[in-house]
Amino acid sequence: MPGGERRQPSPPRDEVATSSEGDEEWVWSQIKAEVRRDAESEPALASYLYSTILSHSSLERSLSFHLGNKLCSSTLLSTLLYDLFLNTFSSDPSLRAAAVADLRAARTRDPACVSFSHCLLNYKGFLACQAHRVAHKLWTQSRRPLALALHSRVSDVFAVDIHPAAKIGKGILFDHATGVVIGETAVIGNNVSILHHVTLGGTGKASGDRHPKIGDGVLIGAGATILGNVKIGEGAKIGAGSVVLIDVPPRTTAVGNPARLVGGKETPSRHEECPGESMDHTSFISEWSDYII
Repeated sequence: MPGGERRQPSPPRDEVATSSEGDEEWVWSQIKAEVRRDAESEPALASYLYSTILSHSSLERSLSFHLGNKLCSSTLLSTLLYDLFLNTFSSDPSLRAAAVADLRAARTRDPACVSFSHCLLNYKGFLACQAHRVAHKLWTQSRRPLALALHSRVSDVFAVDIHPAAKIGKGILFDHATGVVIGETAVIGNNVSILHHVTLGGTGKASGDRHPKIGDGVLIGAGATILGNVKIGEGAKIGAGSVVLIDVPPRTTAVGNPARLVGGKETPSRHEECPGESMDHTSFISEWSDYII
């Protein structure tokens, strides 16, 4: 760890849980306190931290400023994007509540997330998700050319490709996020965790409603591919590298290519925890294989 760098300890789960959902002011106060400490310990970042966070009066202003600077181009100006993001976040409390829930998700579930401010500033999965929420809002308002332009910039900058029509809940963690692809008619529930190089795609031969529906609390491992209008039940777990082409029942684990249910199709093993929150990727392995390296 470089000299002077501080790692903030992960907050206890009850500390995050006891704050009322959508309590933007609580999270915003934590972010400002973290950034003040970081600016003091690393003066080289002081100007950046001030302009991106400390100079702003609210989370939505800071987030809008940061996204505008990240996604701007020579022809899509940061000031235009700032106004677009700020107007959208300011007019829709549900978007702000979702952003707070996503910040909490990263802070609680990812041991590499050293602070709320680290997520806000540096987690491209978080930033891509917030930009998508604005693009989706534009899509529902029939401002589709602008929604698609924003979608294109998110794909270019963050390597995350989410169609603006896709519906995404809150408490979402895109962990690492590189290579995530989510199709037009996909639906993702609340408290879902998705790792890098996950595809929620179509089969290539269907039109209309043709993409996966992901239930609440689902965990999708790195490199998993889910194709077609299939349902991944609440609290299900999709193992890394799996290819899923049919429905997966709630609270079960699907692994392999093609994916099979741990415990078998007739009496699959079921878990009680919410894998989208526990991030438990491997507890099923003793039931799946006796392979030993």
